[in-house]
Amino acid sequence: MRLLVTGGAGYIGSHACLELLRVGCEVVVVDNLSNGSEESLKRVQDLAGKPLEFHKVDLLDREALDAVFASVEVDAVIHFAGLKAVGESVEIPLRYYHNNVTGTLVLCEVLKKHNVKNLVFSSSATVYGDLRTVPITENFPLGPANPYGRTKWMIEKILRDLHRADQAWNIVLLRYFKPAGAHPSGRIGEDPNDIPNNMMPYIAQVAVGRLPELRVFGDDYPTRDGTGVRDYIHVIDLGLGHLSALDKLASKPGLLTYNLGTGQGYSVLEVVTPFERASGKQVPYKIIGRRPGDVASCYADPSKAKRELGWSAQRGIDQMCADAWHWQSCNPDGYK
Repeated sequence: MRLLVTGGAGYIGSHACLELLRVGCEVVVVDNLSNGSEESLKRVQDLAGKPLEFHKVDLLDREALDAVFASVEVDAVIHFAGLKAVGESVEIPLRYYHNNVTGTLVLCEVLKKHNVKNLVFSSSATVYGDLRTVPITENFPLGPANPYGRTKWMIEKILRDLHRADQAWNIVLLRYFKPAGAHPSGRIGEDPNDIPNNMMPYIAQVAVGRLPELRVFGDDYPTRDGTGVRDYIHVIDLGLGHLSALDKLASKPGLLTYNLGTGQGYSVLEVVTPFERASGKQVPYKIIGRRPGDVASCYADPSKAKRELGWSAQRGIDQMCADAWHWQSCNPDGYK
């Protein structure tokens, strides 16, 4: 099977590409490198012992994207590409709507032109918004609390309408929770371009000495210790979830939606302890005000994915912390 992966040089995309290569898929990556690194793809190929094809292309560049599809025949697309920082999306919403939504529209139009109608979309648990009950199932009402989540919500609506208009499309929407960890080799991991927006790389950079302290956004949420609760899922488990989704596409299922999470929520402070244990370093932190767009508690009911995809997360918070620390300590400056 030949797959095209948008955003394949990014954090989740690079780990997914490695798993795809390991099971014998041919991989074509399209990425503008705004949130990724070409070095990550070199290391993916080294780890897999197999090559992949890379095109530095922005999804907003219709002509360049069309040329990629004209040059290679692909069986399916995994769509990771997009801006992804919740806080930043509140500050610059127009950029998020244009990049994420318009980029996906261009991608779908090019896919339709080249008759590629098998798609796995990287959605997000942020589409659920601030719900009163957890764990979250796929049939919960949707109401994202920030522009980033609303772009994912809009794209899901677009893909549903696309399938409704032409049922030859087979689409799997994967709503995943908080990616964490890294490949256990320490060769690939999360490398934010600036100050991290996700907690795990932030903690790692504090532990390695790149940042002075962890900023904890709010301690007055209605949670066990007042800090936000999230469902952290190992990035390798996420990559394997995409393989399971591709297997499902082979049965021409139409359009399906799945949560990818562990079903276990941890507060910010509950992650600090296992990270200190994994790193042997103290992680100083400072409580500051809530961040706009954040919700109190968000964790999955992943039973549908287990039942229908045969997938479940295998790696717990201790391994996520150990692998994240191994990556950061081996690469204190990331891929640079």
